[in-house]
Amino acid sequence: MPLILLHLTAAALYIGLAALSWRSRWRGPALDRPPIALSGWERGGLLVALMAHGFVLANAIFPGHVMFFSFSIALSLIFWLAIAFYWIESFYARMEGLQMLGLPAAAIAVLLPTLFPAQHMLANAASMQFRVHFLIAMLAYSLFTLAALHAILMAVAEKALHRGRLTPLLSSLPPLLTMETLLFRMIHIGFALLTLTLISGILFSESLFGKALQFNHKTVFAILSWFIFAHLLIGRHWRGWRGRKALRWTLAGFVALLLAYVGSRFVLEVLLGRS
Repeated sequence: MPLILLHLTAAALYIGLAALSWRSRWRGPALDRPPIALSGWERGGLLVALMAHGFVLANAIFPGHVMFFSFSIALSLIFWLAIAFYWIESFYARMEGLQMLGLPAAAIAVLLPTLFPAQHMLANAASMQFRVHFLIAMLAYSLFTLAALHAILMAVAEKALHRGRLTPLLSSLPPLLTMETLLFRMIHIGFALLTLTLISGILFSESLFGKALQFNHKTVFAILSWFIFAHLLIGRHWRGWRGRKALRWTLAGFVALLLAYVGSRFVLEVLLGRS
């Protein structure tokens, strides 16, 4: 099968599953829509979409004996990992609401490498230190992406609740306190991975360039995002931050992290036309 068909297949499955979730869970009067967990065949369809998405990603990153990467591949990989985390987590916690945000975004992300093919070949890709650093960084990105989507969903739910409107969205979601607990579980794990990303990046830079840090846009925004999430977790544990304040800090940290690599690569590749 041509790779473009796999891109389209994965995107169609993501959109189809999101549309099915809308029709079966969110459309119509809220009281007529009792909470419905993911069915077995929905999980199966999402797994097929992830497999197709993963295959085209692997081909884009490793077309031969070299390794390519770009902002389009980064976004595609981040959302692939985020949806994979969602698929696993959905066995243990109710996360149905994330389908309406995550799956359409993943459908766009899977098509991005076809619109913006990778032109940046990574140096030192054969180094085990680099591969470990790369893997940890992508896991951190994906978890914080899932946390950001979760925070947006919580903000929408909280706003509707304060207005006293019982919507299909609200009726299908767990209580806000449960969602908040899940959000901070993702942030704790993501923060640990981000910390390991910075440490492994320092060690890799030290062994390769003879200095611990190269202060470029990627490093500055990565460190900034670390401080934002550290501040959020300190505020959570020492001052009991919750609600809108916690959501704002979560989204601020995610934006800083997104700018660390994806933003800088987008400027270089698309706006400046440089690889």
